[in-house]
Order: sequence, then C-alpha cells, then structure tokens
Amino acid sequence: MDPVAQIGQIRKKSLADSAILSRAVVDSFRKLNPRTMVKNPVMFVVGVGAALTTIQLGWNVLHHAGGFSFGLQITLWLWFTVLFANFAEAMAEGRGKAQADTLRKSRAETEAHRLRTDGSVEVVASSKLRSGDIVVVSAGDFIPGDGEVIEGVASVDESAITGESAPVIRESGGDRSAVTGGTRVLSDEIKVRITSNPGETFLDRMIKLVEGASRQKTPNEIALNILLAGLTIIFLLAVVTLQPFAIYSGAPQSIFVLVSLLVCLIPTTIGGLLSAIGIAGMDRMIQRNVIAMSGRAVEASGDVDVLLLDKTGTITLGNRAATQFFPAPGVEEAYLADAAQLSSLADETPEGRSIVVLAKERYHLRGRDLSTHAATFIPFSAQTRMSGVDLDGRSIRKGALEAISRLTSNHGNGIPAELQVCVREISNAGGTPLLVAESGRVLGAIALTDIVKGGMKERFDHLRAMGIRTMMITGDNPLTAAAIARQAGVDDFLAEAKPEDKMALIKREQAKGKLVAMTGDGTNDAPALAQADVGVAMNTGTQAAKEAGNMVDLDSNPTKLIEIVEIGKQLLITRGALTTFSVANDVAKYFAIIPAMFAGAFPVLDVLNVMHLHTPESAILSAVIFNALIIIALIPLALRGVRYRPLGAAALLQRNLLIYGVGGIIAPFIGIKFIDVFLTYLRVV
Repeated sequence: MDPVAQIGQIRKKSLADSAILSRAVVDSFRKLNPRTMVKNPVMFVVGVGAALTTIQLGWNVLHHAGGFSFGLQITLWLWFTVLFANFAEAMAEGRGKAQADTLRKSRAETEAHRLRTDGSVEVVASSKLRSGDIVVVSAGDFIPGDGEVIEGVASVDESAITGESAPVIRESGGDRSAVTGGTRVLSDEIKVRITSNPGETFLDRMIKLVEGASRQKTPNEIALNILLAGLTIIFLLAVVTLQPFAIYSGAPQSIFVLVSLLVCLIPTTIGGLLSAIGIAGMDRMIQRNVIAMSGRAVEASGDVDVLLLDKTGTITLGNRAATQFFPAPGVEEAYLADAAQLSSLADETPEGRSIVVLAKERYHLRGRDLSTHAATFIPFSAQTRMSGVDLDGRSIRKGALEAISRLTSNHGNGIPAELQVCVREISNAGGTPLLVAESGRVLGAIALTDIVKGGMKERFDHLRAMGIRTMMITGDNPLTAAAIARQAGVDDFLAEAKPEDKMALIKREQAKGKLVAMTGDGTNDAPALAQADVGVAMNTGTQAAKEAGNMVDLDSNPTKLIEIVEIGKQLLITRGALTTFSVANDVAKYFAIIPAMFAGAFPVLDVLNVMHLHTPESAILSAVIFNALIIIALIPLALRGVRYRPLGAAALLQRNLLIYGVGGIIAPFIGIKFIDVFLTYLRVV
C-alpha cells in the first residue's frame, strides 16, 4: 500500500485499533523509567508508593508476617494505577507515532538535478542539498527538498502531505511558490531554490511534531501541574503526620494503608490523564490536517478573543462574479450584454470570464467566429485596468470606473446621471461596478458581486456565542467592505488594509489583553502571522508565511481557523471537566478510607461509613481499585474530548460543575460500594 493510502487509514483509526493498543501497552512499561515518571509529580508519588509497598511486601514474605493477601492486592493495584496513567499517555501518542512511521517511510532518498554555477546540471542525492541550491524538477520527478519556485509553473501532487488527491499549481512569484520535499511534479518543469538543510524539512518537522518530540507543556498546563504537585505535597505531609496520631490513639496503620490513603486523596485521576489530554488536542489538529508547532499554539487557540479573517477566499468564494447588466439611458440591455461579452473575450481574469458566461446565460450569446472580422483584442492589464476589442469600426472597452471615466472624458463624454446613481447603488450593496464604453460613449455598467460562502453567517453566530469577536480584513473600499461585513455577519471590518495595518490592528487588540488569531498565505502576511497569538499559515502559501505562523493548514482552507478555535476550546474544556471530576471524586474516598482506618479506635467515626462497607480492608482495597479503574474508564473521554457547545462562560461553568462536579462525587460512592460487594462475595479480603 502506498504511503498516502496508509496515512489516510491512520487518520481514521479508532481508539481500539489493535496496533495502537499493543504499542501503547509496551510503552506503558517503558514509561516506568523514573526519569520519565518524575515529569509527572502526581504519578511519580504513586510510583514511589507502589515501590514502598513492594519492598514492604517482600519484607513481610521474608519474615513470615501476616496480611500477605491484602498487601499483595494493594501493591498490584497501585502498580496498575501507574500503568493505566502511562497507558493513557501512550494511547494519545499512538496515532501520532503511527503517522510518523508512515511519513518516515515516505521520506525516501531521491535524486536531485542541481544547477552548477556554469549553468550545467549535476545529479546528486537529495541529502547532499543545502539551503540556497537550485534544482530543476521535471514532470514525474519528486521535489528533493523544501523550497520556492523561482522559474516556471507546474502541477504538483501534494497528496503525500495533505491527503488530498487533487493536484495544485505551483509557480514562481506570488503566494503560490512554496513547494514541499517529497511531493511530485505532474507536468511541466520548474526551477526550485532549496530553503532547508537535511533534517530541517517540513516533513522532518512534521515527524518530530506528531511523535511529540518537540511537544512542550503550555503555561496553563504548567500552572495546573504546580497546583496538583502542591496538593500532593499537602496530602503527603498530612499522611506522614497521621501515623504518630494513629499510634497515640492505639490504631497504628501499616504502610499499605497509609500509601493507599495518600494515593486515593491526591488528584491521581487528572494527574494520570493531564498529559494525554494535551497530546490528544494536538492529535485532533493533525486529524484535521493542521500541524501545530507546539502545544502552546493549540491551547492559545482555545483562548482566542478575536479572529481576523481575510475576505477573499475565506468569507467570500474568492472571485467576484458578474451578476447584472445596467444599461445607460437609450441603450438596450441585450446590446450592452453583447458589447460586454466582446470586450471581455481577451480578459482571462475570473471576473472577465464571468461576464462572458453571464451574457451567454442571459442572452444566449455564444462563441462567435471573429476571424473574418479583422478583430484586434486588447487583453486586460493591471496598468490600464481595461480590456476590449476593435471590431468592424467599433472600439469597445470594459474596465474599472476610473479607467472608463478617463477614456470617455477624453472624447468629451461623461457618465449619465442615471448611471452614476446605479454605480453608487452597486457599491453600497457591496458590489464592484465596471463600465462598458463604445467609441468613447458609456453603454452601461456591470455589477461584480462577492459571493459570501454558504453558512458563514451561522458560523459567525456560533463564534459570537463562544465569546469571540470576528473581524474581516479586505483591501476593498469602506462601502464595499461594510456591505460584505453586513451580509456575512462579522462584528467588524478593516477596509483598504495594507500589511502594516494588519500588524497595527493586532497590536491594538493585544494591548487590550486580547488573544488574536489570523490566517495568511503571502509574504506580506508574515509579520502579522508572527505577531498574532495564533497564526495559521496556508500550506499553499510562501515559505515566509509558513515560517512566521505557529500552525500550518495542509488543506490551505482559510475557514479552518474556525475549526482550530473549536479544537482549542474543546481541549481547555476537557481538561477543566476532568480536573473538576478528579477533585470531586476524592471527596467520596474520604468516606471510604478514613472511617475504615480509625473506626476501631474511634467508634464514633463509624457514622461516616455512609456506604456501609463490609470491612476496613475491603473499604481500603475497594477505594484503591476504583482509583485505578476510573483512569482507564476516562481514557476514551480524554482522547476524544468533551463535546464543546457554544455557551457563555457562566453557562459552561454551571454545566461543568453539574455534570463533572456532582458526577465526580456520586460515581465513587456507587463504584466503591459495588467493588466492596464484589470483593466480599469473592472473599478476597
């Protein structure tokens, strides 16, 4: 099977995939290394506790001390607790490692045709290429390294990177010049300047990222780890000082009981799942073809307050289309449509082609044989901002308002007042007016309209419910920008935007304490992408844009930013929900272990045995077993994530406390009681 198909299958693998499961089991034991365990303070304490009970168990065996069965069961379940936490992290890493293996296999050594300084070509291995080298890549060849097209245009198969089968066009200049090593040229020939050294390519970075080698804890995750470590130290001191009190009261406790109490009171549930939650968030990004350069970027996307979105290609379909002809007084609309079509035949822009199509659809004006008419076509150019044709004594021009106004004024003609009103109405409605003239006389106007993508208004309403403000950025004039913003439903807009305007806008929002996210693909977007808290670069964009952003969208879909924010929100909510559950379920364990430890010395404490657990030993063992099993039970939720709904902060907090707070208190009462009944039935204690 080819690498592309393998990657596609990996993205669809379920949590129960046998290969990922078996790999996670092996990794669970590898993570018992103390140098690995110490990175998670809570589970490190559990591991130390399990080691102490193991030593105590061995001492009891050598000295024929009693309580072997109880000690053995406690010790085994403590080790299971550690292994289950390691298993959760290993499962989260499973998909990434599987995809990394496939990507590594696809990174084959290829031949490169490198240009010498004298213009000749030499064949070298791709591993010999260095940044700045220029290579020639022909149809059927693999691009040997990351780079930028400096000459030519070609169709490139990027499915090994993006998973999409449709080829893309790569050409020199503009914002579609970046190419990725390992992709294949399907047609034509291009010259590529290599921009990476061996081991530094985009594919190499992808492999490292999906394996987690470069994954760093986010500030919030570090803060939560500090909190969990603090709680662990507090409970550790409490348990250590409990033994003298127990001896004084005539109820000394064994190390098995003390360690069990400590493990059940510290937040082991979230301690065991915290790393897995963060890794799973990055994995969800990968499943949506987004490569996050760090876990920090994923988390920041969940805290975003402002989204900056380009109008063209993001909010609108990308190309304006002709939607209506407006004839000047005394001109038939059919005549205007015929002149507009003739003057657009040499206009290869999407707008020009849409005029030809509109005339054909409205008036059935199809292709005509003009070879016998000695027609002279004037193609559209950015300098003249016009296109046209000279045909049978007719000089027809179509172009921008200023260009046609200047042309007709040279002939002593102006724009009729009725048509001026029409032009203003087109602009006020968010369209772009073009004028058509014949022999220096205005025939009428054409309305070009930006088509807002379907469902965008609903998606912006969705973001608004999440507390996120949306801003549209466009180079259009304020009137056009306002109309599109109103139609799309964005909260604000920036018209006639230049690169420095984007940067200034981001800085202003950040100065207010806001987190800003934006997308971009051009070199002119690079400064703003670097400044934004979440900068999503398009894979089709320039190398500068990809290096400036902290995420790369392999699908180059500008609206992906909305999904990225939702994934970040889901990560934060999942972590908050499971932290709430973990702290809440510790409360119930108090009622299981404390009465069991001291009820003999202080019968009054038996009133706390609200679960009516059978014996002190069964109560303690049941709590330890529940503590271990709840981690494995919550692994699917940690990896899949808590379902996110666009609610306000107060509603989210209420929902979180109601479901995971109350649920965290109730679940242990039910679970520990059930385990106690089961253990009593089996007579294992």
